Amino acid sequence: MKQFEANFDGLVGPTHNYAGLSYGNVASLNNASASSSPKQAAKQGLKKMKALADLGMVQGVLAPQERPDIASLRRLGFSGTDANVLAMAAKQAPAIFQACCSASSMWTANAATVSPSADTSDGKIHFTPANLTNKYHRSLEPQVTGKILQATFANKEYFAHHAHLPDNEHFGDEGAANHTRLCSDYGKTGLEMFVYGRHAFDTSKPAPKKFPARQTLEASQAVARLHGLKDDNVVYVQQNPDLIDQGVFHNDVIAVGNQNVLFYHEQAFYQSSQAIAEIKQKFVGDDLHLICVKTEEVSVQDAIKSYLFNTQIITLANGDMAIIAPTDCKENSAVSTYLTNLVAQNTPIKHVYYHDVKESMRNGGGPACLRLRVAMTNKEHAAVNQSTLINDNQFERLNTWVDNHYRDTLHVKDLCDPQLLIESRTALDELTQLLSLGSVYPFQQ
Repeated sequence: MKQFEANFDGLVGPTHNYAGLSYGNVASLNNASASSSPKQAAKQGLKKMKALADLGMVQGVLAPQERPDIASLRRLGFSGTDANVLAMAAKQAPAIFQACCSASSMWTANAATVSPSADTSDGKIHFTPANLTNKYHRSLEPQVTGKILQATFANKEYFAHHAHLPDNEHFGDEGAANHTRLCSDYGKTGLEMFVYGRHAFDTSKPAPKKFPARQTLEASQAVARLHGLKDDNVVYVQQNPDLIDQGVFHNDVIAVGNQNVLFYHEQAFYQSSQAIAEIKQKFVGDDLHLICVKTEEVSVQDAIKSYLFNTQIITLANGDMAIIAPTDCKENSAVSTYLTNLVAQNTPIKHVYYHDVKESMRNGGGPACLRLRVAMTNKEHAAVNQSTLINDNQFERLNTWVDNHYRDTLHVKDLCDPQLLIESRTALDELTQLLSLGSVYPFQQ
């Protein structure tokens, strides 16, 4: 049965801000407390979604989380009216308050891990929301993420949903940012590649010394079991601990795959030669393309700054592959030169399309962070909530919605403004109707 890959991008929320919450994410820390533009950020994301839809891709949208997260603040003892909760938290516990205002749900590569029906034992597409336990501000997301995914992929005949893994560092799970699927064709059984940073139950194994390893081997193994994946179709690869300490907080900052292409930096993996050998052994087919970027071509720091590997690789209707890159790649001379040379080589990657997603880049995420990949058949596509798919009409509706509800500029100090909360809830309530999601937010219950 023919399959194709759809991309579901996270819609930037109306309280998009830079709080510098992500220790280990260089871009996030460097832009802490800078003024943001929620309207521009949302429109940049929508423009990228529309561009991919215009290229013939199936493109969907996932709703943002409610922020500030009043329910979480109340759990921590802040009480009274919503305005009182905001004021008390901002004054008494500003770090906690900012965490509960995080804009991080826009990066839906961290929303979940997805296994397509071609790989799973029951022939359904499986979703497991990431628990994101390593960062408090992200650990607030899984419950609502699960509801949004269930409302987007609601048909139980085709879609299976799991609860996120236990909220414990032993099972730290960062979702698709540490997961890549390789296959000769989307419809054939693929090789699901889980990349982890450390062993949770064996501290004698290599681990980073400066920055945290957010994904554990045990979490990756648990997701594979939940999704009914066969051992022959799974490979577990450890991320290079030294690179985590240089700011490579997820695998998708240093490697990306699509169909039969794995595009990666030579320093990406621990014991790289063994990892690549296992990938070659388990990959089904003889058309695997391993594109290894050498350090002398692009340094690790240039890769991090430009997000060369946090690009999307997509397969176009004619079979060619294209890289969807942030304009930061074009502005970096080493990376720009590399990409120009790459498309001239004998690989499936024939095009590079640049997109301005600087509002996301400044907060620590590139084009690949913004999307969740879902390989599906035509029947599965028809079973998706059609209101969440991007077409000309829905693109215009969402742009109008952004124009009506988003602020042009937002400062961190604005987050405790009760009026901003009202504006955000009004916007999200309308969005759930535009996307036919039902009541997915705590304030709607």
